[in-house]
Amino acid sequence: MAAFLSFLIFGVLVLAGVAVLFSFIPVGLWISALAAGVRIGIFTLVGMRLRRVPPAQIVNPLIKADKAGLDITVNQLEAHYLAGGNVDRVVNALIAAERANIPLAFERAAAIDLAGRDVLEAVQMSVNPKVIQTPMVSAVAKDGIEVKVVARVTVRANIDRLVGGAGTETILARVGEGVVTTVGSSDSHKYVLENPDSISRTVLEKGLDAGTAFEILSIDIADVDVGRNIGAQLQTDQAEADKRIAQAKAEERRAMAVAREQEMKAYVEEMRAKVVEAEAEVPRALSDALRQGRLGVMDYYNMQNLLADTRMREGISAVGRAEDCRGGPNEK
Repeated sequence: MAAFLSFLIFGVLVLAGVAVLFSFIPVGLWISALAAGVRIGIFTLVGMRLRRVPPAQIVNPLIKADKAGLDITVNQLEAHYLAGGNVDRVVNALIAAERANIPLAFERAAAIDLAGRDVLEAVQMSVNPKVIQTPMVSAVAKDGIEVKVVARVTVRANIDRLVGGAGTETILARVGEGVVTTVGSSDSHKYVLENPDSISRTVLEKGLDAGTAFEILSIDIADVDVGRNIGAQLQTDQAEADKRIAQAKAEERRAMAVAREQEMKAYVEEMRAKVVEAEAEVPRALSDALRQGRLGVMDYYNMQNLLADTRMREGISAVGRAEDCRGGPNEK
């Protein structure tokens, strides 16, 4: 019985060891590669395990590439994986480029993938160009009328400029700038409405795809609308601003006039106070003159008579002027 238990335990340990060994060594994957005609050593797969590279993510794309007739080595795929790339996507892009007769080397495809771009989508865009639509671009012609333009840009990926080239955002910004320049240089908005192709023709001549990852095939104007009369609105705003400036200057002049009037009133009041003060000194001066003998009593009475006569003459002349204003004393 003891010998049987020992034999059973030994068998279990052997089976566990074999299971662990086969889980670490991808024998099934190695057999699949041999069946597909791809020569890869078992120790190479073990090395991938040790380097923490999933063998399936290397062997399966390698089989796919071999069946497509591509010359790719295990070391190239493993190095690309360790660099953080997508091996399967790169192989698919190489197969698509091979079928479309587009020259694309593995190093170029790996560089595009590591740059963060979808290399498979780029190859597909080289075969089937993509249409991108600009947002509504607002521009003003020389006559002051706003023109709203929507354009569709047909682009094709440029494989050689995918690394370091600008994206679709730059294409849209440059097209918008070209639309604004073209409309702004037109003498009338009617010319733009009659000849929308002049926009696409002028924009294409500017070479907007320089330094980008795309090649512009065509620029088509999808929609052209007339907007506001910007020129009239600017003139209205300028007139309103001029009116406010004139009102402010008039208010300033009025305030200065009011201040000047207040100053004159204060000056008149001051002079009146001085006259009253001087008139108050006259009786005192007369009394001093009488007291000191510089003025006699008869002289004082003669002066009073002269003043009374003067007041009488002034009253008579005032009555005469009033009658003249009414048309004369005999007029009925």
